[in-house]
Amino acid sequence: MNKIIPVSCAVIFFQDKILAVRRSPQMPLAGFWEFPGGKVEKAESAQQCLQREILEELNLKIQIGNELPLSEHSYIEGITIQLIPFLAQINSGEITLLEHDKYLWLGVNELFEVNWAIADIPIVQYLKENWTELITD
Repeated sequence: MNKIIPVSCAVIFFQDKILAVRRSPQMPLAGFWEFPGGKVEKAESAQQCLQREILEELNLKIQIGNELPLSEHSYIEGITIQLIPFLAQINSGEITLLEHDKYLWLGVNELFEVNWAIADIPIVQYLKENWTELITD
């Protein structure tokens, strides 16, 4: 039986740049880039998870926007990560890396210049194809 783990992530944007964070050496998938977020806990919504995780990981308070198409990937047989992405903007705070070791603000045409975690790649592709429409809605 396949276990599905819901993970919420934030596509945080400012002007024409998107925030990417790199997984630190202490984390699984070390060195890969991702959109910040984390596992959805019991009795919490994907949006609540995102508020909590972004505060824990980056010391930021965010405003969550539209949900984007899901991405699923099985890193381990029998376990599927269901990545639930949302557009988001920073409400307050300065980026403080508490779990990751680096961050970058990337333009949509620069997104594929970093090595993304596999589950994040469909989201990156979606952003590349739909960015103009997403930020003008």
